[in-house]
Amino acid sequence: MTAPGPRRILIAEDSRSMADFMSRVLEAAGFDLVLARDGQECLDKARTAGPDLVILDLMMPKIHGLDVLKQLRADPPEHMPGVLVCSAKDFKTEVEQARELGAFSFLSKPFSHQELLAEVLGFFTARHPGLPSPHPPPLAAAEVFRPQLSTDLGAFRLWGTRGSIPVSGPGFVRHGGNTSSMEVIYKQHRILFDAGSGIRDLGLSLLSGRPCHLHLFITHTHWDHIQGFPFFAPAFTPGFEITLYAPPNTDKDLESIFRGQLDRAYFPVQMEDMQAQLEFRHLQGTALEIGDFRVSWEYTLHPSPTVGYKVEVGGRSLAYVPDNEFLKGYLGSPTQVGRDSQLLTIHDRLIEFLSGVDLLIHEAQYTNEEYLKKIGWGHTSVSNACALIRHTGARRWVITHHDPVHDDEFLQRKLNLTQQLLADLGCPPEVEHGHDGMVGYL
Repeated sequence: MTAPGPRRILIAEDSRSMADFMSRVLEAAGFDLVLARDGQECLDKARTAGPDLVILDLMMPKIHGLDVLKQLRADPPEHMPGVLVCSAKDFKTEVEQARELGAFSFLSKPFSHQELLAEVLGFFTARHPGLPSPHPPPLAAAEVFRPQLSTDLGAFRLWGTRGSIPVSGPGFVRHGGNTSSMEVIYKQHRILFDAGSGIRDLGLSLLSGRPCHLHLFITHTHWDHIQGFPFFAPAFTPGFEITLYAPPNTDKDLESIFRGQLDRAYFPVQMEDMQAQLEFRHLQGTALEIGDFRVSWEYTLHPSPTVGYKVEVGGRSLAYVPDNEFLKGYLGSPTQVGRDSQLLTIHDRLIEFLSGVDLLIHEAQYTNEEYLKKIGWGHTSVSNACALIRHTGARRWVITHHDPVHDDEFLQRKLNLTQQLLADLGCPPEVEHGHDGMVGYL
């Protein structure tokens, strides 16, 4: 049996690329085509060209697609062509309105040529039941794209971002309350920094894998940077090897400091109960290589021997400086501190060390008002930290070592002020507050 006449389709589509795509598919299938670029032209050609089917976009110039449908429906029924609505606006409201106004089906954009042919052939088969209906090739089973976070370019995770002492409560949910701890990951390898209370959760996460050799770099041995080590599960697990690095302390060697916090007067188990192989090393020279990682360090302005670390891996760089009193005692505007200022002389080595890093994790613990009473405590005011960012040219800044009295609401206001100060300095870096569990790429 043959069709009573050519099957004519009016394509009403203002996107030229979409109209061309549909034209190629339907011409190859033997249909006679008419094109319209806007709603008014669609109405005119629907009434004069005698199409059997209108493929109608909704967001059309001049007259919206639903209004086109309303006006076509008002025509005598024998003149009403079939209408297939094709639109990216596939919300429940639009689909229901289109069907109520007489559309026989709704095809969501984007669609494949098989889906288009299936709808069109379905319409003509229903209108002429005796006609043979060519079947489009079956759709291939859709494969769901499941992207996975990759650490091939290097990533970091902050496990603790507080200074001084851990905090908890409803006001600290967003940023968290653990003291300093971080890991840097590259492919399947990682290195660790600081052993504040956040290292407890870090250690638990490591137990899901096989025992391995861990390298733990300590910025300094103040309590908030080592207090989590007695709760570091890998230290109690046979098979783990843990090498700890820190700058030399003038009063005690590194092993004595860590052994001291496990003294039976303070803690129920001692270092002898740790079943991992422990090694303690004082930093020597300026850098060392661990697999693909290059770790270097520079002293910062903070009570007791304290360093900031820089990690270079995969062509990227991260610097971790949680404790540093940049521009110690300065209370003026950061706009007044030019690169030739005498105030920067004592910081020249650190500025050079941090220059051009892709990511700088650095503190800004105090507001300027708080800093008035905290000069010499070893931490930086917000505006002085912004001056450091200006002079290092860091591409991204994550602020850490949040004061324990600063709750989430206060820290948000502080971040807003930081962004304003950077804008006043003409600094382009992206800035955000670090939080417990924060993961990012280098």
